[in-house]
Amino acid sequence: MNRHSSLRVSLANLNIRGVGRSLILSALVGLVAGVGALLFYYGTNGANELFLGHLAQFHPPEEGGAAVPALYPGGLINTLSMPFRWFLFLIPAVGGVVSGWLVFTFAPEAEGHGTDAALEAFHRKGGVIRGRVPIIKAIASMVTIGTGGSAGREGPIAQIGAGFGSFLASRLGLSAADRRILLLAGMAGGIGATFRAPLGGALFAVEVLYQDPEFEHEGLIPCIIASIVAYSLFGGVTGWDPLLVTPRFHFENPWELLVFLVLGVTCAGLGFGYVRVFYGMRTLFRRIPIPAALKPALGGLLLGVLAMLVPQVLGSGYGWVQMALYGKVALWVMLVVCLAKILATSLTISSGGSGGVFAPSLVIGAMLGGAFGATAEALMPTLVQDPRAYVLVGMAGFFAGVAHTPIATLIMVSELTGNYGLLAPLMLVSVVAMVALRRTTIYEKQVPGRIDSPAHLGDFVVDVLEGISVADLEAHGREPILIPEVMPLSEVIRQIAATEAVYYPVVDGSGVMRGILSVNDIRRIFDEDIPPGLVIARDVAVTDVVTARPDEPLNQTLRKLTGRDLEEIPVMDLAHPGRVRFMLSRRAVLARYATELEEKRGVYADR
Repeated sequence: MNRHSSLRVSLANLNIRGVGRSLILSALVGLVAGVGALLFYYGTNGANELFLGHLAQFHPPEEGGAAVPALYPGGLINTLSMPFRWFLFLIPAVGGVVSGWLVFTFAPEAEGHGTDAALEAFHRKGGVIRGRVPIIKAIASMVTIGTGGSAGREGPIAQIGAGFGSFLASRLGLSAADRRILLLAGMAGGIGATFRAPLGGALFAVEVLYQDPEFEHEGLIPCIIASIVAYSLFGGVTGWDPLLVTPRFHFENPWELLVFLVLGVTCAGLGFGYVRVFYGMRTLFRRIPIPAALKPALGGLLLGVLAMLVPQVLGSGYGWVQMALYGKVALWVMLVVCLAKILATSLTISSGGSGGVFAPSLVIGAMLGGAFGATAEALMPTLVQDPRAYVLVGMAGFFAGVAHTPIATLIMVSELTGNYGLLAPLMLVSVVAMVALRRTTIYEKQVPGRIDSPAHLGDFVVDVLEGISVADLEAHGREPILIPEVMPLSEVIRQIAATEAVYYPVVDGSGVMRGILSVNDIRRIFDEDIPPGLVIARDVAVTDVVTARPDEPLNQTLRKLTGRDLEEIPVMDLAHPGRVRFMLSRRAVLARYATELEEKRGVYADR
């Protein structure tokens, strides 16, 4: 074989056509996600400038490199008071009115934070998202965030990208598995672009699906491709600077990990309270006897009242994180903003408002970390190297705990701050917070693991039943009811009427199966108006019979049952070729599957 022949064989083995299609579709999804991120970014900023900046004269600190020089002249922020016009409290309510009308009129599933809707579509809807949902979600979220709602861009942009991935897969007639992958690619593209964190966005999309430390590994490469494309487009238009700018933090004292360990536990404790308040507030709003479309307006009004006391809770809050990263916020102010932001986020989103929980969670974690770091420095000045570093670590640890995404979060926080000097404490705090919270999550549509996802039921049926043969279920089978091939139809009907079996093997004089019939086959004969006396069993029987062997793996038999939608399958006798040994039902196979699944879950739980 010459060199050119070897090259052709190698390329054929790589399945270039399949791989190329996946990469092209992922890049296309990333391109649209990047455009969506840009539109959402400018739309949100425009609404924010109009409603809060122009009308209410409310100007919180900005984030990013441009804000850093302005941090120092004002000195330490030791007060909650800020300049704004008296009607500031009405603006979030106006946003709630518009958002509630849009969502509950056109797309009720766009309520709340969009990441959960994408998770629900992945696990339980075959990756299908209605085409109008991303559009309504985007507009409603622009209004909510632009009028001061305590919500972030992650949920809406995740749903926008996921919605296009689902739409593209459906239009191309792809399988449900491919549609789910493109859904994840859309999520990754939107998040990677919006937070200028291409690797973190890709990892978040494949990690957020599960509460346990698992990844949807099939989607990792498409998510990386989509995230790269979306990030490149977004950065080319808006710039390449990180979302937040930090001092050059370094980790140089291993003993300080003990302090960070306590921070991880603290993040978990507050995270538990955050989730309880968030969903408790949703339950409370659902009990209020007013139309659902008006509840976001009520939540916005209550948020406005809270903002009259703590105006720092309005909007994304990244500017306050930027200030805290440079040590410009007093300890007590950070603590108050931390707790008030929990209430503000719950009022905004749990009332039915539209927006994500990523940005508020980062702010809560940053304020908690900043307050913790300042306290730790006062108590242990020789151990704490830089209390401002705890702002960054708390930001990652808190969200990693409530979202169960430790790997993605520590990478995203490093990318959106441009600071990789604290990887060791980031890893420690993120993992500790996640393990401590365990089954408490801000994303209620997460499932514990791949084994619990309906999207992977078929995969784990194969794994769970591996090593079990058909013969192992013979005790759960039934004796076959044999029908002689020359038996008249009238006699066949009488024999079937006296039993409850589903399928009846039709045999010749030697007992060898020549076909099989069911009650449905009998009904078909009656529909054709053929006199029963002119038909014998051989005329009714189906000759193309799907059979199983006793030594056959049970997972292979289950594929036969489900692939042909059969309720029973004849198991042949190897010692007597052509004869039926017993009939095995799909119900018996699934019962064995359920038993094996519970045993394996018990093994996993004990680990």
